[in-house]
Formats: sequence, C-alpha cells, structure tokens
Amino acid sequence: MRRSVLLIFALIGATLAGSAYAEGFAAMVSPPRFELVGKPGKTLRGVFELSNRSTAPAKYRIHTADWTLAPDFTVTFEDALQPGSCRPWVAIERPEVVVPGAGTLRYRFEVTVPADAAAGECRFAVMVEGAEPSIARSKGLDVPVTGRIGVIMYITIGDAAPVLELFGPKIATLNGQRIPTLRIHNAGNAHGRMSGFLTGTDAKGVAYDFTPSDFPVLPAEEREVFLTPSTGTDDHPTLAFPVRVKGTLEWGEHKTELDQLFE
Repeated sequence: MRRSVLLIFALIGATLAGSAYAEGFAAMVSPPRFELVGKPGKTLRGVFELSNRSTAPAKYRIHTADWTLAPDFTVTFEDALQPGSCRPWVAIERPEVVVPGAGTLRYRFEVTVPADAAAGECRFAVMVEGAEPSIARSKGLDVPVTGRIGVIMYITIGDAAPVLELFGPKIATLNGQRIPTLRIHNAGNAHGRMSGFLTGTDAKGVAYDFTPSDFPVLPAEEREVFLTPSTGTDDHPTLAFPVRVKGTLEWGEHKTELDQLFE
C-alpha cells in the first residue's frame, strides 16, 4: 500500500521565521505571518523570503489555501475554496519557483479588496510545498514524504476590530503543568491576541510573573488564554493553588484590569 506523510508547520503564532524539514525538503520562510490592513477598492502588496537550506537546488509549488483553527490550536489547510473565502481576491507571483542551494528568493503576492467589501477580516494562507515527494524509510517501507509550509495572512478590512470578552477563569493542564487559564470570547469581526503584564502569588506565598499566551482568538470564537508562570530563575515552576493573579491585559489599543483567584 502506498503511504504518504504530510509534514505541516503551521505558522499561526510563531514569532520567528518558520521552517519545515523533510528528506529533500529544507525550506524556510520569513516572515511566517502577515497582519495587514486593506481598504475597499484598493490593492495591497506583500513580500516574503523563501530560503532553501539544502545544498542542492529545490523546486517548490506555491498556491493559496483556506485554513481553520482547532480548539487545540492545530491548523487544517483546505485547498478547495471554502464558503466565504477571500482567496479570489489574491494573486501570487507564480505557481512554481526554483531556489538555488543555500539561496533565498523574494516572493510577491497581492490582495485586491473589492470596492463593496464589508468591514471584516480576510484570512488565507500561501502554501509552499516541495514539487517532488522524497522517499523516507519507515519500518522497512518506502514512504513518500512531502513538506509544506503555510504562510498565514490576516487582512483587516475597513474598521474591523476584535472585541475580546473575559468569560471566566479555569485551571488547565499545559505540557503537564497546571496553570491559570482565562476563557476569552471574541465578539468582534477581526482576530485579537492577548498580552499584558501580570503578577501573582500562590498558596505558599511564592511570587510569580505570568505571561498570557498570544494565540489568535478568531471572530465569534472562544479560546483559552494560558497564563504561564515564571519566577525569573525557574520558567517551569509548580504552582500551589489557589493562585491570585493581578495586572493589566491588553489587546490592540484596549486594556482591562485583572484581579482573579484561580482555585
């Protein structure tokens, strides 16, 4: 039976340049994410860099895709045009490119927003994938392996903006660690991300700093924002609950004060 493995590095929340590696696929893109502002009736343009970290020339196919974000923040890419997709607005430079070994290519795309487009958010991905599958050995079988990278695009149209609402606290387990977590709902028409400066103490009186996770909260969705603790000397401390967290949460130009007991 022919088996195929699809390696996907979904660059939703990355702050560093993204890369994906498979046998014969050693690509890197920068930046991995665009957050742009579009106006009805106008065209906006962007450029990302595609680097080939192998020593041999590499051919890549490039196309657009729609994407969805699961509750666990994993991404599913859809090649088929999804309902309400804005991909018909998008033009890419060309569908195939060859990048020399250890070389870098600047790749252009543009988004033409229709004159009658309503305020909202256009979201899509530009997919970079190996033109030819490579063969890897797995349990004695030859497995075709194709690498893909999704460059995530957010285009805010008009006066679209997030409206983030706190729906209450909970305690979640992340990477085996129990940490304070906020449930956030987005009542707006564009995605938002939480940030802020938070401090707190646990049941033993130990003081901590807390960093909100900056995963996107998409319109009409509810997401968990994890408050990761650190002490300056220990980035993976064990908290003794209950834990009280205070400080200021921010998204865009908005701020809200937090004084919450997690128990």
